[in-house]
Amino acid sequence: MTKPILYALPILMAAGVAHATNYEDMAPEEILEALIDKTGSNYLNQSPQNRQMMPDNPALWLVDEGEELFYEARGPKNASLEGCDFGKGPGVLEGAYVEMPRYFADVDKVMDLEARLVHCMTTLQGFKKSDAPVKKRHGSGSDFMKLQTFISAQSNGKKWNPPLDHPQEKAMRDAGEVMFYRRAGPMDFSCQTCHGDTGKRIRASVLPNINEPEEWTKAISWPAERAGQLNVRSTQHRLRGCLWQMRHPQIIAGSDASTALISYWTDAARGQPAILPDLKR
Repeated sequence: MTKPILYALPILMAAGVAHATNYEDMAPEEILEALIDKTGSNYLNQSPQNRQMMPDNPALWLVDEGEELFYEARGPKNASLEGCDFGKGPGVLEGAYVEMPRYFADVDKVMDLEARLVHCMTTLQGFKKSDAPVKKRHGSGSDFMKLQTFISAQSNGKKWNPPLDHPQEKAMRDAGEVMFYRRAGPMDFSCQTCHGDTGKRIRASVLPNINEPEEWTKAISWPAERAGQLNVRSTQHRLRGCLWQMRHPQIIAGSDASTALISYWTDAARGQPAILPDLKR
């Protein structure tokens, strides 16, 4: 009786591991708890109050509102966004966000989600960049933030996997790496200054280490509700905030510089599950 049990153990253990890592079936808060159990990371484990709030994350309201906006015929051309190709074909959203930034042949450039959404709202729906639905990018009350939150949520639990097949994708990723480690500005800071080692803090906040992928996936999982700001924020907003704290000039959303940094950020989390939408301090 002992041998069959022993022979079965590897199968049972493998089944348990497979089940534990099937992040696509988990809610954002379950993914986070699984990563905490796996790593014991102080960064992931901080803010227990926020972790308790995640099942009632206010960003979930934006997912629902963004879904309505996505399928609604809007703009001067009275069209929905179902014709927008985010990398997997027109209207296909599942798993698209974790494979961005990526090269788009129709514009011959690498785009992140924000830039691609601007492109589709102006070309398919006929909005001008000065129109409120496109111009107002930040905050839970903006159409743009609702759309980003809905689109990104379709990649919850999927692994970050930005493509590097096209030369422009590789160039953007490599440029982003240089920018990440380049010290500059009046404080002589780089991104690596805060995010290159484990255990660094800004006041009470433990900072994520880019060399720890399980930490970094939490760091780059945007859009996310900022509990301290009572607003959902995007990746571009976080990038702007980081550079402001480093006393660097304000970066332009959708610029090659912003896309490059986001390309490198995302590549550093490759293979880890996205937590979307997230809730952060």
